[in-house]
Amino acid sequence: MAEVIDELIELRGLRFHYRDWTSQQASARNLVLLHGYTGHCRSWDAFAEVMSKQYRVLALDQRGHGETAWAPADQYGTLEMVADLEAFVSALELEEFVLLGLSMGGLVAIAYAGKQPVQLERLVIVDIAPEIASEGIRNIQQSVARSDVFDTPEDAFQRARADNPVPPEGHHFDRVRASLMRTDQGNWTYRYDRALRDPANQRLRLGVEEGWESVAAFNVPTLLIRGENSPLLSGEVADKFVSVANDCRLVEVSGSGHPVPLDKPEGFLDAVHTFL
Repeated sequence: MAEVIDELIELRGLRFHYRDWTSQQASARNLVLLHGYTGHCRSWDAFAEVMSKQYRVLALDQRGHGETAWAPADQYGTLEMVADLEAFVSALELEEFVLLGLSMGGLVAIAYAGKQPVQLERLVIVDIAPEIASEGIRNIQQSVARSDVFDTPEDAFQRARADNPVPPEGHHFDRVRASLMRTDQGNWTYRYDRALRDPANQRLRLGVEEGWESVAAFNVPTLLIRGENSPLLSGEVADKFVSVANDCRLVEVSGSGHPVPLDKPEGFLDAVHTFL
């Protein structure tokens, strides 16, 4: 079992939580992981443990998620999270690192990499692009608008399993269990700010044109991973991403939907390992 330390750090006036997986190799490179919209840093536990054989893995709970503090409802935009990432890199004095972002975290990574930070050496974007299929957005909005309070963790897992039977069951249960926290009534709910689940709370994202400008500005080798059955990232948009970015390859993971690390953990790990 790899050694992992849970850390707290203050960035830009908020308390952030992250997991620091100590590498089994001396002088290992740094790998920073950014989770998706309904995720948290523990979404990466299984992947981080394997990757820590070669990297120091830093999995950040982004603002309003996991054990990081909640922000004002109007401060959950992409550029706010980019500024958080910049502060995190500076505070930990990361001189070189690989950045991997899934979904919402991928949009943050796109905007960050488009600024050509000197510390960034490689980039992995998972199942997201500046153009997002409207059907996929509707599915997410409908999902998070449902009741988010459960009597037991098992009830939450049964909901998640009914929604998505693809992931390995044990892996899926671990992810769901780590996503929950107690309410003051003794029930269970998801471990992220309800303001993020409110469809009336519009979060500021990069515009489509601005997003493609960021992709065109990438100056590091990039991997785009797409789930074969993704409702958010179409094959056409994935091909456009590869053509717009300066040095980018595409891997499609068979049988996966949007949450590739959850649906097909071995296929995801193989794609990342091969690239890095």
